[in-house]
Amino acid sequence: MKRTATHAGSWYLGDKEALDEQLTRFLGNVPDSSYEHGQLPVPGARIVIAPHAGYSYSGPTAAWAYKSWDVSKVKRVFLVGPSHHVYLSSCATSGCTVYETPLGDLPIDTDTIAELDKSGKFQKMTRTVDEEEHSLEMHLPYIYKMMSLSSEGIRPIVPIMVGALNKKSEQEFGKLLAKHIKDPSNGFVISSDFCHWGARFQFTNYVEDARCSRVRRLESPNNLRQIVKPDIPIYKSIEMMDYLGMDVASDGSHEEWTEYLEHTRNTICGRHPIGVILAGVEYLREKEGIELPIEERLPSPGTRDAEQVAKGEIKKEDAIKYSFGKICWVQYKQSSHCKSLADSSVSYASGFAKA
Repeated sequence: MKRTATHAGSWYLGDKEALDEQLTRFLGNVPDSSYEHGQLPVPGARIVIAPHAGYSYSGPTAAWAYKSWDVSKVKRVFLVGPSHHVYLSSCATSGCTVYETPLGDLPIDTDTIAELDKSGKFQKMTRTVDEEEHSLEMHLPYIYKMMSLSSEGIRPIVPIMVGALNKKSEQEFGKLLAKHIKDPSNGFVISSDFCHWGARFQFTNYVEDARCSRVRRLESPNNLRQIVKPDIPIYKSIEMMDYLGMDVASDGSHEEWTEYLEHTRNTICGRHPIGVILAGVEYLREKEGIELPIEERLPSPGTRDAEQVAKGEIKKEDAIKYSFGKICWVQYKQSSHCKSLADSSVSYASGFAKA
């Protein structure tokens, strides 16, 4: 059974050549090497987080994650995204065998899906539910594109829709996926936008500092004038909320991620997929002692830090930059800059993790 590319022609281009040219342009606008991470893709960066809005909004930001993505040793890709239209208290796998994209079809790894289903923890998406959800589909052209650029060619995917999980359920699914996160032949794409701000999203929270010490809701123009500081416009407050969330996610504590969301109420639509992966990585680190070899934790060749290590100016143990599953953020954008309650915006962030 094939899942049709239902959002092609609206959320992104439906013509094969035009879409391929657009993705090539987005990727081409990302530098081939990074001052912080060296030559792209980053070796061993088989986990990425990227947004899922229409390509005219988030496509350029997503390109930063995909340009960093190392699929050279990947045999399958787990695509993990939130449910926007159907309430789920667990996670769900696809019942399809093929996902259509304008660039070409992506096969589903039905054996891995069957293995996950045997756990009894997953629900099954109907074709209608599958086709209505955009959080997975918006990554398919990028996944196809990056695989087609690799010598290994097109490989199967494992789509997982994540529901409105509580803390315990995120940990349970994280533990269930841990062995797949650990397996170096598996790639992961985590689908998430960040803050959805504005009355239309029923979220108008405002913070004054980078630690989001005090969170207040803007409810009226008069209320806004009393609360909003001249040097911290609303869009800057949104940025501080998002940046704190990105920092917390990078630190890798599932507990702290949960606490951050409870405190700020930030409307990160992929908070549960991120929570599941954080819980899985944390389980591997703490329960199985998984960590990257020391050479893979050091700064990438070509970076200033790597040169200082080579010259002996910095000790190796003092130059540790990466760790297993640690998210490194490479791009952040907002769809617009909110300055009043009449405005709205969605934030987009891209990152990668070595594993």
